[in-house]
Amino acid sequence: MKLVDRLPAFIRNPRVGIVAVVITVLSLIGLGLAFYINPVIGVIMLGLVIVTGVFSVRTLNLISDETSKYIAELSFRVDQAEEDAMLSMPIGILIYSDQKRVEWVNPKLQHYFGDQKVLGHLLTEVDEDLAEVIDRHQDQEGLNRVEWKDRTFDVLVQKDERVAYFVDVTNYAQMENRFENRQVVIGQIFIDNYDEITQAMTDSDVSNLNNFVTNQISSWAQSFGIYLRRVDDDHFFVIMYNETLQKVEEDSFKLLDTIREATSKQNSPVTLSIGIAYGDDNLNKLADVSQSNLDLALGRGGDQVVVKAEDEPARFYGGKTNPMEKRTRVRARMIGQAIQELMNQADQVFVMGHTRTDLDSLGSALGIRRIAQMNKKEAWIVLDQEGVHSDVKRLIDKLDEHEDIRDSIIDADQALELANSQSLLVMVDHSKPSMTTSKELFEKLSDRTIIIDHHRRGTEFPENPVLVYIEPYASSTGELITEMFEYQSHDGDPIQPIEATAILAGIEVDTKSFTERTGTRTFDAASYLRSVGADEDLIRYLLKENVESYMQRNHLIDTVQFVDVKYAICVGEEDREYDPVIAAQAADSLLNISGVEASFVITRRSDDVVGISARSAGTENVQIIMEELGGGGHLAMAATQMKDVTVADAKDQLIALLQKDEEEE
Repeated sequence: MKLVDRLPAFIRNPRVGIVAVVITVLSLIGLGLAFYINPVIGVIMLGLVIVTGVFSVRTLNLISDETSKYIAELSFRVDQAEEDAMLSMPIGILIYSDQKRVEWVNPKLQHYFGDQKVLGHLLTEVDEDLAEVIDRHQDQEGLNRVEWKDRTFDVLVQKDERVAYFVDVTNYAQMENRFENRQVVIGQIFIDNYDEITQAMTDSDVSNLNNFVTNQISSWAQSFGIYLRRVDDDHFFVIMYNETLQKVEEDSFKLLDTIREATSKQNSPVTLSIGIAYGDDNLNKLADVSQSNLDLALGRGGDQVVVKAEDEPARFYGGKTNPMEKRTRVRARMIGQAIQELMNQADQVFVMGHTRTDLDSLGSALGIRRIAQMNKKEAWIVLDQEGVHSDVKRLIDKLDEHEDIRDSIIDADQALELANSQSLLVMVDHSKPSMTTSKELFEKLSDRTIIIDHHRRGTEFPENPVLVYIEPYASSTGELITEMFEYQSHDGDPIQPIEATAILAGIEVDTKSFTERTGTRTFDAASYLRSVGADEDLIRYLLKENVESYMQRNHLIDTVQFVDVKYAICVGEEDREYDPVIAAQAADSLLNISGVEASFVITRRSDDVVGISARSAGTENVQIIMEELGGGGHLAMAATQMKDVTVADAKDQLIALLQKDEEEE
């Protein structure tokens, strides 16, 4: 017997000792009281205390022995269970040293090494992939999904204990993949310009075109195992699985190029727009999202694909060609009449352009104000006059000569005070709430908003506009608004020369004096504006460039550098703010350099904003490039604004993106 086992229970076991002390103290108190009352009783009590004490000590010893025995047995069972678990549990365990040598693996993990001896060897000697997994995840918390030994594992690495746990979840991962791969995907295919192409064709030519396009789409669908159903002359419905969608995306929807190139050779250029939705079990919702994605593709100019789940960012394919004009005067008339009805239901109209307004934005706002007055409605132009470019400043100064117009120009705070639930908001020359002059006014009237724009629609878009008129085929927003005057009430005052001049100036700026993105409708609009008093001399005055702007533009051009020969990039100083118009003019000038297919000018716009103006000669889609940096625009003209980055950081991000696109191509 060990010496410790001979000690009293209250010494071997502290808890038992506490109980013994309490009993002893109570006994002594009782014994003292007994002797105090009667010595005889005290003697009797002393005997009882001795007998009770002996019994208590033996009982406490017995309890202590049983407790110690139970704890020892339980401890042995726990140790045995822990040892059994380490050896037989379905989790691989690896213990390694500071030098990354394998100190121990349990049988479950050894199974994946086969007969390979691993103990005492460096992790890199045992398996480089395993060593890389442990290095990569040793500073991460929780389980991490990895692929190793052609299996899928959830791995937990405890860096301080130098232990790695491997849970083989291959079967679950395969089930998860099968579930993901078998999710239903719904898409819609639309022939962008079917009506415009076929209206001048003979029945035979229309039939041949239909057969060709249908055969091409059917062959494409069959090659990928896609269910295809034609629902109209220019509309198809498709159903596929998610795994099929992945294959189609890897193919980059070459169907668009096939259709466009083949029909162009036949002098009947046809383009497709496709909207695809995935990621939901509700088929009705998938169908709605696919229609929304198709609308987005059409709003961006067509000839492209939009793949998007409801709460995820969109993925775009195609959109590499300039959109063909396909809007009709019927649509312009319908939009004009719809705007007239909405204005008649409102008590007043507010018009907002985008931040850092330009001539097209302000001219369009003046046009909508005049349309509102034609319908006998009070209209306010919400304008931030701080930091406007010289051409806009000259126009504002000219408006001082027209008191009725000048008094209708207010700032955002005044607009918020005047607006109520019956007011109507018209957003012109933009569709992104983040770019609007007053976000607060937009939020207040978000369910009473009209959007009129000529830029390609982006993923950021108001949720519930009452009317949307986005035509990326138009040269400018001013062109769209000019067409509406014909369909307005003639009871009110007609458009004034200063308003016509402002709208025409916006058209000239956006078309670079009618040299880019112009169509017959552009010249029709310009002709109408000239007929109602647009002053070309005043436009030339507005568009004059001051010396400072001229010097700044040339300074930016002096910084030009080239990426892959065809990309020209200019970068302004980190501590110097540039007007966005000057940056845009510099980007335009760079396109005149031989071999330059796209140009980018990066400048600081404010303390926390860096802007990039992008231009293309038509072969590169700068809109897609700018969208990846948070901006947007047209195929040949786009821009973005990046917050909380330096000019150098913006340049690095742009170059990395350009090089990535070149590698993918």
